[in-house]
Amino acid sequence: MTAVPLRLPRRLIEFTLDGQETRVPEGSTILEACRAAGKDIPTLCQGDTLTPKNACRVCVVEVAGARTLAPACSRRAEAGMTVLTGSERARHSRKVVLELLASATDLSTTPRADEWIKEYEAKPARFGAGAARVNEEPKVDNDLYVRDYDKCIQCYKCVDACGEQWQNTFAIAVAGRGFDARISTEHDVPLTDSACVYCGNCIEVCPTGALSFKSEFDMRAAGTWDERAQTETTTVCAYCGVGCNITLHVQENEIVKVTSPHDSPVTHGNLCIKGRFGFQHVQNRV
Repeated sequence: MTAVPLRLPRRLIEFTLDGQETRVPEGSTILEACRAAGKDIPTLCQGDTLTPKNACRVCVVEVAGARTLAPACSRRAEAGMTVLTGSERARHSRKVVLELLASATDLSTTPRADEWIKEYEAKPARFGAGAARVNEEPKVDNDLYVRDYDKCIQCYKCVDACGEQWQNTFAIAVAGRGFDARISTEHDVPLTDSACVYCGNCIEVCPTGALSFKSEFDMRAAGTWDERAQTETTTVCAYCGVGCNITLHVQENEIVKVTSPHDSPVTHGNLCIKGRFGFQHVQNRV
């Protein structure tokens, strides 16, 4: 039986959210308060298993009296503060951020990107084809996962998941500086020569599909990837005695990828190479 640590109860604080008095537990972020109130704030670099990096700035809101807009994913709600999520200033900022991201990177596999671009009337095409930050073929150098840097928004979630926040492998880093900065292996060595242990936890947190299962990449290329047709079944990995929860994503009776529930007290969404990619033996029919 897994022991779930108990937490001390937190006192409630009150603040004004879009003109409505709101009460949230002390320490909650503005984003958490918005979600509790049913407000839809776009996010990309925010992850429920990682410390916010404030990289994408698409979740900004306006806090009365503050000189700059605040990222809702990391700014904690404070008693007495007044927050506007739909002000003209906040919406314009989100629009520009979406335009810059969509003009420089490929957001075709980013969940809800098209919906947000339409909602905020963003026009990424106004920057022209020359705005593309990179233009290279996806890196397909192993049978487990693919790196497509044309889709990378440099949110640093993969760096944090590979590094000190979860895996402590430090196989992923940032290479270059300024406009030339990009996500890479340490010292930009080939993946097979890096410290990567192929746990796939970087895939789990990637918000744009820049890192994806090889199975998903191949199916998208063939035009057969259909998330609406997939079923999800959560079970327990049988490879060892740790008891990790794994969720099998199945399409047409084939396992196409494996994830883990982020609220699992055992994994917190993370897996090892066997849990993440070991599913291939199930359908390795002779």
